[in-house]
Amino acid sequence: MGPPPSGGAPMTAAVRALTRSDGLVEAARAVLAGGGWRWPSVLSFAGPAVIASVAYMDPGNFATNIQAGAEHGYMLLWVVVLANVVAMLFQGLSAKLGIVTGRNLAELARTHFPRPVVLGMWLVSEIAAMATDLAEFLGAAIGLALLFRLPLLAGMVVTGVITYALLGLQKHGFRPLELAIGGLVGVIGAAYLIELLIAPPDWRQVAVHSIVPQLGGGDALLLAVGIVGATIMPHAIFLHSALTQDRIVPRNETERRKLIRFSHREVALALGFAGLVNLAMVAMAAAVFHDGTHDGIAEIGTAYHTLVPLLGGGAAAAFLAALIASGLSSSTVGTLAGQVVMQGFVGFRIPVGWRRLATMVPSFAVVAVGVDATRGLVLSQVVLSFALPVPMVALLLLMRRRDVMGAYANTRAVTALATTCATAILALNLVLVLDSFGVAVV
Repeated sequence: MGPPPSGGAPMTAAVRALTRSDGLVEAARAVLAGGGWRWPSVLSFAGPAVIASVAYMDPGNFATNIQAGAEHGYMLLWVVVLANVVAMLFQGLSAKLGIVTGRNLAELARTHFPRPVVLGMWLVSEIAAMATDLAEFLGAAIGLALLFRLPLLAGMVVTGVITYALLGLQKHGFRPLELAIGGLVGVIGAAYLIELLIAPPDWRQVAVHSIVPQLGGGDALLLAVGIVGATIMPHAIFLHSALTQDRIVPRNETERRKLIRFSHREVALALGFAGLVNLAMVAMAAAVFHDGTHDGIAEIGTAYHTLVPLLGGGAAAAFLAALIASGLSSSTVGTLAGQVVMQGFVGFRIPVGWRRLATMVPSFAVVAVGVDATRGLVLSQVVLSFALPVPMVALLLLMRRRDVMGAYANTRAVTALATTCATAILALNLVLVLDSFGVAVV
């Protein structure tokens, strides 16, 4: 591709091209063909993992991380790190599946699994999609209601309108939506950077507890289970393979191998960023609330109202900005995932507006019958715990098969590692589900 451009105009034109889907594909093909590594062209590979990473910064994480930091200080930071590493593994596998096969996880399951199994997987996944959207939709609505002092139902209506507008960007290609989601992810990161500047944590404690496993008394183990159990999100695993399956189609094996490497790097960076945001959530809660007086804070609304007198309106506003950006972006991504699940399992597609409406109805119903919003978030995580085995097990079964993956099938070592991680995650989710029904496993 030659040396980097010396003037500003060619560089600006290259960056502008990456805001369009067609320009992005051309830039990516040039890099895959060995035409150079100019940074604007390398950015053409960024997008799928950024969208998937939103699932790891959704409003459900806010409540869990705030409670963990408030009750136990920095002690559970290592759980966040461990959970994020496992998330990187499964999101990387999902992205690789789409690149190698040109099909997504739901489509491959429909082809290779018995029909009764496929129908069961579809029904469970649809319920999970609604539960996912319940948490994300409620999160954005809570943030808007707190920021503008709106009734919660009004906040939900505003959330629905904005997410529908974001979904409408798809008619212009995949890149505008990627950029919009990336912008919201940037807002989340910037908001928590501001929080850490206003209330800097004990960085020595952060470093120690991020790598040293430790559990205290009380419900520390249960909170650790909650953090891990909410990390691997079913819809994110389904969606990632769909985002990579035909975004940039490799023309030969050399390009395919390069594309997989770029994908792995993007997964590491995007989910690494999501992990840092979650670490910041826990660290901020530990620095501000773990003082012997506010240790019992577990609700988003309570955390916001407590931040105002402790740190001022700026910190509280940054908190709400992160929550709203999280809810809007994750609700949009959740609807995309629901569309992928339906089309992949049953080959049926409905207009995005109807899909958006279908996933909004449970959220409005929960609020209309008077269920506490935070309680609704907790219940949605329990539902997701039931649905989690579906994509994890399906992904592992398909990626070990050479008739599906060819030479890119998982090695025995990767299969063993992923199976171990999946077994551990599923066991922890079982503990969380049983505890939710009053069975004292912990």
